[in-house]
Amino acid sequence: MPNGPVLSRRCLRVLLPLALAAGLLGCAGPSPADYASQTPVLDLPTYFNGPMTAHGIFTDRSGKVVRRFTVAMTGRWTGNEGVLEEDFVYSDGEKQRRVWRIRKEAGGRYIGRADDVIGEATGVAAGNALNWRYTLALPVDGTVYEVQFDDWMYLMDDKVMLNKAVMSKFGVRLGEVTLSFYKP
Repeated sequence: MPNGPVLSRRCLRVLLPLALAAGLLGCAGPSPADYASQTPVLDLPTYFNGPMTAHGIFTDRSGKVVRRFTVAMTGRWTGNEGVLEEDFVYSDGEKQRRVWRIRKEAGGRYIGRADDVIGEATGVAAGNALNWRYTLALPVDGTVYEVQFDDWMYLMDDKVMLNKAVMSKFGVRLGEVTLSFYKP
């Protein structure tokens, strides 16, 4: 039976990576459907309509707060098309502006564009939650990096929404952005 151990090693070389991949997929994070029964129901045209403010922090991989910021926002919707203007002021005095153009589609889906977003942002809402994914062109010390955002928003009530986003590059977690939105 000289081929027995060779065949077993070959099978292991094929099956072990498949088993690891299946294990990693099994550990995948939540999906919007997990929140379908949660209330209040998040509808972006309703929540992101009119003025609001947000306060946020960026934490690095170790959890250290490396940047704080506030955002003055104004949203306007016409039918299923919306514009969300965001004016950021960071604790170090830097200012940034992002203007989102968002389209609501069937089945709780959203598509968004902004000047510093590479391609389209895609979102899926269910219940009180929205998962928003996109690649952002992020300037850091004179260099622009393309980083991925896995962004989760949770509507708490008609005035407050919490947001937690994981920022990564090449699948490596760089840090998190945490925001609290308030609508007067």
